[in-house]
Amino acid sequence: MPALPEFDYEATLAACAAGERAAMQRLYAQEGGRLLGVVQRIVRDAALAEDIVHDACVNIWTRAARFDPARGSARGWIYSVARNLALNAVRDGARELAVDDDTAAALDARASLEAWHDMADAFAWQDSAGRLGPCLEQLEPVRRNCILHAYVDGLSHNEIARRLEAPLGTVKAWIKRSLAALRECMG
Repeated sequence: MPALPEFDYEATLAACAAGERAAMQRLYAQEGGRLLGVVQRIVRDAALAEDIVHDACVNIWTRAARFDPARGSARGWIYSVARNLALNAVRDGARELAVDDDTAAALDARASLEAWHDMADAFAWQDSAGRLGPCLEQLEPVRRNCILHAYVDGLSHNEIARRLEAPLGTVKAWIKRSLAALRECMG
């Protein structure tokens, strides 16, 4: 099977900045489904996720000229636009239920692990998820939860520290060491 040509995100953003509507259509065709999956994992509401992806596409279209390749990848910038909108929506509509700490911790851990499995399925990461899953399971539960909260749930280090009732420096160290362990395991 011949390899598909690499999608040029930088050129596509430059074309969007120049007002080329077909570029935005190509970008949406390339990443729309994955953007929706990421946003839906954060907001946990399909209709809201669709609205956020729409808003993200509008922002990407109108702000494409602001993309600076010196600050990161074009694809990363696209996802950060969508992720930031999703996180803002969660913060703006945050509702809290009164549950005891043990129940909250169990629900957080379960939701994060379920979100990881959903994300692996949604992105069809068959090869990398096949390697990443066992590596994640080798981490201590609290460290695995830090990684999942950060990269699946989209929480900041401060939010993770509050949720786990752990010092911020400890959470940052757990994440740093866990990422190193994951790199080693997958290497």
